Amino acid sequence: MSFLILPLTAAPLGTGWRLTSRLSSIVMLTYARAFLACLKSLQGFVLVAIISASLTVFLGVSAVSSLLYENILARQAEQTSETLARQSFNAMLQVMRQGWTREQMEAFIEETRHAHEGSGYRFQFYRGERVSERFGPIDQPAMDIVIRSALESGNERVWREDGTVRRIMPLVARPDCLACHQNAATGDVLGVIDIQHDLAPISREMRFNYLALFIVAAMLILLLALGMSKLFAARIQGTLDQFRKRLSAVNSVEDFRKLDVSHTQVGFNELNAAMQQVNALVDRLRNVAVDKDILEFEIRLLSKFIITSEVVRDWREFIKELLADINTIIQAHTLVTIFQVEDEGYELEVFWYREVAPETRTTFEALLTQLLENKPEGQPGGSVLKVHHHTVMVAGAGGGEAVADLSPEDIRLQTKSLLLEAPKIGGIVGIGVQSDLAQDPIRHIVIDGILSTLLNLVGSVKAIYKYTQDLEFYATRDPLTNLHNQRIFKDMLTYEVGRATRHQDHFSLLMLDLDNFKTVNDRHGHAFGDQFLNAVADTLSHSVRPGDFLARYGGDEFTVILPETEEQQAYSVAQRIASNLASQVLTAPDGSTVRATTSIGIASYPNHATNPHDLFLMADNMMYKAKRKGKNCVAVPAQEEVAEVFREVGEKNQMVLSALEEQRIVPYFQPIANVRTGEVNIHELLMRIQHDDRLVPAGEFIDIAESIGVIHKMDYQLIEKAFAQIREQGYEGMLFINLSPKSLIIGEFIGHIHQLAIDYDILPERIVFELTERETVSNLKLLEKFVLDLKLEGFNFAIDDFGSGYSSFRYLKQFPIDVIKIEGEFIRNMLNDETYMAFVKSIVTLAQSLGVSTVAEFIEDEDVLDAVKALGIDFGQGFHLGRPGPGFVTHLQQVLVER
Repeated sequence: MSFLILPLTAAPLGTGWRLTSRLSSIVMLTYARAFLACLKSLQGFVLVAIISASLTVFLGVSAVSSLLYENILARQAEQTSETLARQSFNAMLQVMRQGWTREQMEAFIEETRHAHEGSGYRFQFYRGERVSERFGPIDQPAMDIVIRSALESGNERVWREDGTVRRIMPLVARPDCLACHQNAATGDVLGVIDIQHDLAPISREMRFNYLALFIVAAMLILLLALGMSKLFAARIQGTLDQFRKRLSAVNSVEDFRKLDVSHTQVGFNELNAAMQQVNALVDRLRNVAVDKDILEFEIRLLSKFIITSEVVRDWREFIKELLADINTIIQAHTLVTIFQVEDEGYELEVFWYREVAPETRTTFEALLTQLLENKPEGQPGGSVLKVHHHTVMVAGAGGGEAVADLSPEDIRLQTKSLLLEAPKIGGIVGIGVQSDLAQDPIRHIVIDGILSTLLNLVGSVKAIYKYTQDLEFYATRDPLTNLHNQRIFKDMLTYEVGRATRHQDHFSLLMLDLDNFKTVNDRHGHAFGDQFLNAVADTLSHSVRPGDFLARYGGDEFTVILPETEEQQAYSVAQRIASNLASQVLTAPDGSTVRATTSIGIASYPNHATNPHDLFLMADNMMYKAKRKGKNCVAVPAQEEVAEVFREVGEKNQMVLSALEEQRIVPYFQPIANVRTGEVNIHELLMRIQHDDRLVPAGEFIDIAESIGVIHKMDYQLIEKAFAQIREQGYEGMLFINLSPKSLIIGEFIGHIHQLAIDYDILPERIVFELTERETVSNLKLLEKFVLDLKLEGFNFAIDDFGSGYSSFRYLKQFPIDVIKIEGEFIRNMLNDETYMAFVKSIVTLAQSLGVSTVAEFIEDEDVLDAVKALGIDFGQGFHLGRPGPGFVTHLQQVLVER
């Protein structure tokens, strides 16, 4: 604390208050600065508060006392000056009555002045004009305006000016004064007495005394404030230090939970109440506090929801990384994923964070097996089929030491699991994390949330992996027989033609059709029919060489590509196949025996054809020739038959070209119904040709139209007629248009279709183009460009016969697909074959995860329709729901009535 000492100099009485105010301002400014510096500590705050309050009161009292004292001095000076003035006048009057001379009068005046010099009074006598006229002028100071005013008016005046009290007393002539002053009259002013009293010395002394008193009082106040602040700080400093020490030990939520300030006593009721409120706040926060690490982990977990192809491919490594991340927030020994394999049982994938002893693994497997095989009634059970163990931190490879063996009781107590009541996506029924969790309800809620997230995340990754594996396999394989399917057969036939052409080699193609399969199916049921087809596929596999390519073309038709095989060798292979199938005997459910016979057609490259289309056409015609010959035989084309086959093809070519030229393309519409509501707001546009008196279905001419390059022109004509019919009939639903990719990549297609939509006032959103794979598109990038351009115009896209070929999945990945139409063979057979059912479920799950609508084709009875509803498929199409017709329908009931 610093003090400001000011030297005092003489000042007039009127400046006293201004000096005191200036001094007070300076002192207050000094204390204000000290106040700001001391506010940083509690003791300093109390010290400044006491000093400021005390000095403010003291300075206020001093200022008031000073003013009062100076006012009293001035009043006393006024009274004294009046007394002195009247005494002097009376004395002068008495002396004058005795007949003073001029010299005596001047001596009297001078003595009067000297007599009062020590008391601070100054006397000045002024002679008026009449006295000067009578007795002559005297040596006196020049008169100021106040003196002249008094001489003229004769009024007595008193005022204060610059610390001086001044009294002006006129000497008014009395009757007895006229004896000497014959030229004056009673009431005339003969002179003026000017008395001035200087109060500055007294004021100076007073201020000095006040300043000394102020300094002494300030020192006493400072000492008192220091003592009181130290006493106050001492009472609370110990408690605050203890409270601060407890808070500094809180570095985590766990430390926060242990914080207890309930026994903190500060010594003041108000502060004690505040500490109790702090303790109550700590109790409330303790119940909602969550570890920062857990929240950060949850945030990091969000980024892992971006499931890429790499994550799906390396899903086990992905789960290992998750388990490593979990161990950054909690000690998790293992993470378990459980998958239900159809209705057979469970497969377990156990991921250990560190290596454990074999006995621990065995114990853990036993506990999981007991948990899964003894589930409550009403929940899916089953045996544990396989258990796969994986380790994240391998001992000796940066993983540290193996964890200690866990007893069964430890595992039961430490396992935090989520087991669902029913299998969800991909047959997943649960996921568990075994960890030493803190017994804290909030922590458990957060951990449960993380485990639920992991359930969806890990389950989705594993399920997508499983479905991708299945879809990739069945994209090239027949789900029932596991033979290659029709689409891969066509690719391989094209490849073999190219290979044989380059090497100037031969190869042959066999086309097989079972003779009595429909009878087997009708008599013994679809389940035995599937068993029958599997047996045929097995026999065919053992009847050809390892390098031969065997495929199921569809239904009960099979194909065999025989590389480096001429006609005669192919005939021998066909005979061997027929013989092996004839010797195949199966026992039907009724106990009867069933044999398989087949009709086989042969076509050889380059003798019978030089391109894939013609080669397949020749083999197919020969297969029908074998059937016409009585079945169970092999047919090889004669030279004249080759010409006949191609002549028939030429006739079909001419039929297509003439129909296009004469505009005999006829639109047909097949309803696609909402399987839940029965409403029909969608129709698929189909193409027919009016030929003589019959309508030729697309299956008889579409391949020819594509091969001769006129399919896009037929599509134009078909779409324009369909749009005209939409406008004519007032149809407001959606229209699915089945187009070959070759039509889409025609340069003017986009502009032509868009203009048609404008001309017939049809919104592009009502049109869905179906992408098919009847022709291989060599430039998918070009196709992608045209599809995206149409998408920008507002048109929608669907994949037709999804799952029947690998390109379907490429389309789904590469193009903005809105609808998936599931391959009809899968739908038709899914109730009788679990493989077909699993494949349909996979497609539905994939579509739902991508936000794509689904359409089930080939719904031919009520049972299939019910199954489609149960699987969550959106729309249905098939003869059970409505056959193609020349007009539109609006509801499923209308279809049923018409049927």
